[in-house]
Amino acid sequence: MNTAHGVIGLERHIRLKLRASSFFKRYWSALQEWRERERLRSDLYYLNDFELHDIGITRGKIDYVVSNRSIDPRGIRSAGPTNA
Repeated sequence: MNTAHGVIGLERHIRLKLRASSFFKRYWSALQEWRERERLRSDLYYLNDFELHDIGITRGKIDYVVSNRSIDPRGIRSAGPTNA
C-alpha cells in the first residue's frame, strides 16, 4: 500500500465518521425538540380554561400553538377572516 492510497482511505474513513456524527447530532437535536414540545403540551393541558384564556389561547388551540411555537397565539382568531 502506498502513501496516496493510505491517505485516500483515511479521508474516506473521516468523511464516513463525520457523516455518522452529523446524523446523530441531527437525531439528538430532533429528539430534544420533540421532548420540549411534549413538555410544553403537557404544561398547557395542565392549565385550567381560565389560565389558558389569560394567556390568550383555548384548549382547542394547544396542539397548534405547540406545533407552531414561533407564532404568537394571541394573533390567532377563532372567528373567520375579517374584511380589512
